[in-house]
Amino acid sequence: MDTPQTDPVQSPTLTDEQWTRLCAFGTPSDVAAGEYIFRSGERDYPLILVEEGEVEIVRDALKWMGEDVLARMGPRKFVGELGLLNGQSAFLSARAATDVRILRVERADLRRLMAEDDELSDIVLHALWARREALRTGSAAMTLKFLGTRTSSDMLALRRFAERLDLVHKAVDFDPDELTAVPGHSYTADDLPIAFIQGEPIVRATPGIVAERLGLSYQSQADEVVDLVVVGGGPAGLAAAIYGASEGLTTVLLDAVAPGGQAAATSRIENFLGFPFGVTGGDLIGQASLQALKFGVRVYAPCEAAALEPLGDELSITLTDGRIIRARTAIVTSGAAYRRLDLDRWSEFERAGIYYAATQLELRQVSESPVVVVGGANSAGQASLYLASHGCPVRLVVRGRDLGTRMSSYLADRLREEPRVQIHTGSRVVGLDGGTSLERVRIDTVGEVDARGLFCFIGADPATAWLPALDRDADGFLRTGSDIEVQSLARWQGLGREPFPFETSTPRIFAAGDVRRGSMKRVAAAVGEGSSAVASVHRVLAG
Repeated sequence: MDTPQTDPVQSPTLTDEQWTRLCAFGTPSDVAAGEYIFRSGERDYPLILVEEGEVEIVRDALKWMGEDVLARMGPRKFVGELGLLNGQSAFLSARAATDVRILRVERADLRRLMAEDDELSDIVLHALWARREALRTGSAAMTLKFLGTRTSSDMLALRRFAERLDLVHKAVDFDPDELTAVPGHSYTADDLPIAFIQGEPIVRATPGIVAERLGLSYQSQADEVVDLVVVGGGPAGLAAAIYGASEGLTTVLLDAVAPGGQAAATSRIENFLGFPFGVTGGDLIGQASLQALKFGVRVYAPCEAAALEPLGDELSITLTDGRIIRARTAIVTSGAAYRRLDLDRWSEFERAGIYYAATQLELRQVSESPVVVVGGANSAGQASLYLASHGCPVRLVVRGRDLGTRMSSYLADRLREEPRVQIHTGSRVVGLDGGTSLERVRIDTVGEVDARGLFCFIGADPATAWLPALDRDADGFLRTGSDIEVQSLARWQGLGREPFPFETSTPRIFAAGDVRRGSMKRVAAAVGEGSSAVASVHRVLAG
């Protein structure tokens, strides 16, 4: 973002008519040279339209480095970054370089602009996104900095949170061996991971603490009742939120970790409509998350729901921190939790060598070293090919005798042809070994093998324990529509209707994606279910 005024995407040239339409959303203001228009860390700052003069974009001074003027924006330019759309606190400051006349477009008016003017919406969204990408390589990334050891699951959680939410940040990893003090800082290994926000340290940082400081946690508004709350940010949840918001519903999306779910951890999806050359889960989710922001979805993460129950004509969603969201309808897309192998030291190595995803983030941890992948479905096959293509010798351990039983045939064929993948069918992982991190894995049909990482893809259990009042099958999956048990249908008699498609045993609560009984457990199917559930939401709200 060194010279955005010369970049046609970051700082587009607007026609007279476009500029006039854009200014209609703003409120005029005069600012003297040297005064700040907004400062980094502010929770509610506006999009700034520069009518006269020049505004400079500043990365404020940190304890270890001085300030940096990243860009200067002149007349007919607008000042802002993608964080405006997701409620993130400002991580850069805007200062009048000369006496300036500006127009302030408050966030509510910006959302109205995005909803009412398609042409301006596209121009603004492209510019904000391009600026976010440009900031990753400059000093702005130092405003959110993580320090930790490369094998730490806590550090990995911070990085995954920041990457899933597309936050500009810098991560510094240390070798854990004999680390007692943090180089260049007066902190010990016990303080890790540390997050620096605007230069201020947070020791033993967690995604929840960082989200709270950045303004990404749910903030209730007095007497607010939203039209739709979507619980879970995987493909089903993102689709539901996007379709709901794009059709005029005030929509809140909650996720216990960050948007993406298991799909974001998928290294390659080859059978998704419209992507003949395949697409990574991260790319697909990234574009969907941007689309959600475009339509005004309020995304909060990490933000975990603890209870969901009727409250008169509304629903009450209680979060784990005690905060309550009131809504007219809800769609549960909370997905499923990863299954684990019942092995000694499993919990220990979950912090240093066991992974439930195979993306670039995990790849950096194993660095062309031998790995073991466990599982017989598509996710295990995709992970094996991804790791092998980046230099890792892979052993794929499949409990069943036939690789093609649960895996797509095209994927099974590619695995058989990949020389860096050894397939062990009819096999199980029976032991783990290593020092402070995983070093070896024992396979019952092979014996002990070297492995710096074990990637586990053996399925998941539905995340429904927090919904005890809803009908579930023996495995915990939510029943919906005509699948609801007969005894639960009595409550519907007073409504004079039967459950709509995707509606659970409690009226106005819906379910879609992997959490629902009968779902296909495929990304494309989850997207279809999430969007279809919104059609039922509209029918409820119309009644």
